[in-house]
Amino acid sequence: MSVSPKGTYAFVSLGCPKNLVDSERMLGKLAQDGYTLTPDADGADVVVINTCGFIEPARQESLGVIREMLALKEQGRVGAVVVAGCLAERKKDDLLQEVPGVDHIVGVFGREEITQVLDRTLAPHPLPLSPASGERGRGEGANEQRSLFRPAPVRALEDTARLRITPRHYAYLKISEGCDRLCTFCAIPSMRGKHITKPLEEVLREARELAADGVRELIVVAQDTTYYGLDLYGRVRLAELLRELNEVEGLEWIRVLYAYPIHFTDELIDTLADSSKIVPYLDMPLQHINDRMLKRMQRKVNRAETEDLLTRLRQAIPNLALRTTFIVGFPGETEADFAELCDFVQTTRFERAGVFPYSLEPGTPAARLPDHVPEEIKQQRRDRLMEIQQELAFAWTQQQVGKELEVIVDGPDPEVPGHMLARGHADAPEIDCVVRLKGKGLHAGDLVRARVTGADGYDLAARAIRIR
Repeated sequence: MSVSPKGTYAFVSLGCPKNLVDSERMLGKLAQDGYTLTPDADGADVVVINTCGFIEPARQESLGVIREMLALKEQGRVGAVVVAGCLAERKKDDLLQEVPGVDHIVGVFGREEITQVLDRTLAPHPLPLSPASGERGRGEGANEQRSLFRPAPVRALEDTARLRITPRHYAYLKISEGCDRLCTFCAIPSMRGKHITKPLEEVLREARELAADGVRELIVVAQDTTYYGLDLYGRVRLAELLRELNEVEGLEWIRVLYAYPIHFTDELIDTLADSSKIVPYLDMPLQHINDRMLKRMQRKVNRAETEDLLTRLRQAIPNLALRTTFIVGFPGETEADFAELCDFVQTTRFERAGVFPYSLEPGTPAARLPDHVPEEIKQQRRDRLMEIQQELAFAWTQQQVGKELEVIVDGPDPEVPGHMLARGHADAPEIDCVVRLKGKGLHAGDLVRARVTGADGYDLAARAIRIR
C-alpha cells in the first residue's frame, strides 16, 4: 500500500561514516513514511541536520550549517529546522539556547523516531509527543517539547532499509555502536554510550541487503572494530565475521576501518591476509608512539607492542597499505616526545596518515591534565609531522608508476575531461587519495585492471587495461 507524500525535506549529513549510516537509516524511515527528499534546502518544508560533536572544529562546522539553515528559515525559504546526532546529544537542551530558532533537537538514539518528530514539527497545532517516546525539555515555555533524547540501547540498533547517499557501488556497514575505550582525550563514550556489538547474523543480513542493492565495496566501520563480539559473546569475533562477509555473493572488496591496535589475534591477521575479498588496507588509529604519552592518553598499548603488531601485519599481508592518525600537542608532550613520534613515522613509512593538533574537550580527563601545550606549538608540530608524512606519501605514489593495480571507478573526473575518478586498494572513499583513470566504456562501480602512468602529489594517473 503506497503512502501519500507528507511534505518535503532536505537532509545534511555531517561527520564520520558511522554518522552517515545513522543518516541513511533516518532517510529510509522518512521515505517509508511518505516524506519527499529534495536536494536543495531552499523551499523545503523542513531541513534535518545530522551533526558531529566530536571535536571543536566539527562542532563549529555543525553550528555553521545550523545557522545557515536558520537564516533561510528567517527569510521564509525553509519551513523548519531539526537538529539530530552527536552535537545534539552532547549539548542537549543547551543547544536550544545557543541556536534558539531550531524547531527540534534529536539525540543520537532518538533517530528511530525521526518521522514522529517531523510529523509533530510540521503539524499546524502540534501535540506533545507521548511520554514513551523519551522526549524531554529542560527549559520553560518555548523550549518545552522541543527535544527528544533516548537512553543508549541495550542492543545495537538495526541499520537495514537505509536510503543510501553513497554511490550505489559502495556502502558502510556498522558492526557495533559505542565504545568501551576510555581514552582521556575522547568524548565519544559520553555521546555514543558503551560498546554494543551487533549480532553476527544481523550484520550478515545487512551485508546481503547491501550487496543485493548493488554494493561491490563494503566498508566495515565501528568506533572500535577489533573489539567486535567481546561484550556480546565473551570473545572477539571480528575474524569470524570477516570470513562470513567474504562469502557474501555480490561483494568484491571488503575494507576495514577503525581497527584499534588491541585484540589483534593471529586468527584476525591470518583472516585479513587470506580472505580473497579483503583489500590489503587497514585503518589503525595509533595517536602516538611515546610510551608516556600513550599512558597519559590511556591507550592501553605501548610502543613495543605497536611495533610488533605492525611488523606482523607487514609480514603477513603483501602490499599492505596502512592508514593511521596521530595527535600532537597532547598535554605534557615535550619536544623530545614529539621528536620520537617524528622518527617513528619516518621509519615506519605509513602509506596514509592524518595528523591533528590536540583539541581540548570539556568533560574529558585530558582537559584536567597539567602542562597543556600552547596552540601555536600544537599547530607547528602538526605542520612539521605532516611535512614528513607528505614526503613519504609522495615517494610511495612515485613507486607505483609502471605498476598494475585493480581500481574501482567512482564516477567522472570533474577536473579532467575524459577521465574517471577511481580508487585503488590504498584509498578509502572521502578519506584518502584518488586514481585519475583514462579509458573507454567505464562506468561507476566497474572494477578495472589499470597501469599507473604517473603520480601527482598524493594522487595517481592510470590507463585502463581491462574491466573485470
